[in-house]
Amino acid sequence: MSERTILHCDLNNFFASVECFHHPEFKNVPMAVCGSVEERHGIVLAKNEEAKKYGVKTAQPVWEAKLVCPELVIAEPHYDEYLRFSSLVRKIYEEYTDLVEPFGIDECWLDVTGSLMLFGSGEKIAETLRRRVKKEIGLTISVGVSFNEIFAKLGSDLKKPDAVTVIPKNGFRDIVWPLKIEEMIGVGRSTKKSLNSIGVYTLGELAACDEKELSLLLGKAGLELCRNAKGLNNSPVLSQSLMPPAKSFGRSMTCRCDLVNEEQVKSVLLYLADKVARSLRENGAFATLVQISVRDTALVTREKQCVLDEPTRLVQKLFSYGMQLFHELWSWQDNIRSVGIRAAGLVGEKCSYQYSLFSDANKTEKLERLENQIFSIREKYGYDAVFRANTMLVPGTHRENIGFSGFHA
Repeated sequence: MSERTILHCDLNNFFASVECFHHPEFKNVPMAVCGSVEERHGIVLAKNEEAKKYGVKTAQPVWEAKLVCPELVIAEPHYDEYLRFSSLVRKIYEEYTDLVEPFGIDECWLDVTGSLMLFGSGEKIAETLRRRVKKEIGLTISVGVSFNEIFAKLGSDLKKPDAVTVIPKNGFRDIVWPLKIEEMIGVGRSTKKSLNSIGVYTLGELAACDEKELSLLLGKAGLELCRNAKGLNNSPVLSQSLMPPAKSFGRSMTCRCDLVNEEQVKSVLLYLADKVARSLRENGAFATLVQISVRDTALVTREKQCVLDEPTRLVQKLFSYGMQLFHELWSWQDNIRSVGIRAAGLVGEKCSYQYSLFSDANKTEKLERLENQIFSIREKYGYDAVFRANTMLVPGTHRENIGFSGFHA
């Protein structure tokens, strides 16, 4: 395989940077985007460079962040804006290659191998992207340039913010191998602990490991990590259209206050089933399996799933199966903190299947047409244009003021 040129572009302090864009007064003070303490999402989601200097960390509880930085300014998240900015930045990337693979909302890999004759070297393209995003969008990115995805990602992490780092094939050992193992994607806390137990602390030591020992310690994942440290990763950059289809769609909700009766659970579960049904419809998929999860106030999670009589993407059927599972799973030993529902075992719209002997095919077809109309109206006028009465109890719109208002998506 000929040498590739891969970029990894990472929007710096993304959520915080968007908030600073809208509120310039935040730029020169320590600030963090945090979940709501009142709604039990009280952690740091992102922070600016000023907050970093004080030791504020992502995923840190707000109270702890305030201890290390009493002057910390708290901003609430605005996810619609983050999605909008992410989309604007990706449109710039797509001017240089059609091989753009998202990695979360703020990171992307780009394969620019076929673009070098048009736009110059990988480093030149990276510098162009860095300048354009800063000038046209008002945010900064860090870009890693290398010959595979793993090292491009490493490069973007080495210099932040607003920087370009090149890790060339003929000199990667001098740059990569002295780094700590946790610097490489795929090495989490547990894997780090296992590797440390056999005396492996740097990526050079990982590359030099005996493969049999790694296989015994970590299985196939260990061998893959060793190959990555040696620079042998050849994973392709997949554009959105080439990425494998989702295997399931799920939504969950952590509640502002505990759920204490079945009516509250019904409202939440119906709201979530509606959201899952929308994902199924948007992706041309039907579910053959439904799973629910319930977490109590002691943070213990219980799950249960069932195979459906026939594939479906109807809200009411997903909800009915979910409630059936809930009754089998829950006996109200404790109150409930969060609920989730997942549709899995997906099949496509063109997949043929047989109706259940006990189903009403005509009713199912009518409900399909009805839900198509509902989703079409929402697409044009917004989610709140049509909603189910039972979801009046769920927040996110003006409807939460009617009845019980103790939930948060």
